[in-house]
Amino acid sequence: MILYNVTVNIHESVQDQWLQWMQQTRIPAILSTGKFSSAKIVKVLIEEEMGGTTYSIQFTTDSKATLEKYYEENAPQFRQESYQLFGEKMLAFRTELELISEHN
Repeated sequence: MILYNVTVNIHESVQDQWLQWMQQTRIPAILSTGKFSSAKIVKVLIEEEMGGTTYSIQFTTDSKATLEKYYEENAPQFRQESYQLFGEKMLAFRTELELISEHN
């Protein structure tokens, strides 16, 4: 299992708008591609020197190949839309993680 993690620092002036958009529009749109089985959004509790609030959005997919298809077929459009809506008020970086084991 592969986790596609997007870490976002969002400026406080658009934080509420961004969070609502993520929960109601963006995450459902990404899940509708059929390339991810689930998603979760978590707030990072460490204060950043640059200000803003940081969130981690984690999407679960079955394989690196499926994630590569997402990069090719969907990611450019989603990234462009994010930039058009939030521009310089949003800073994002992405990490690919492989789940080794899960314990409950």
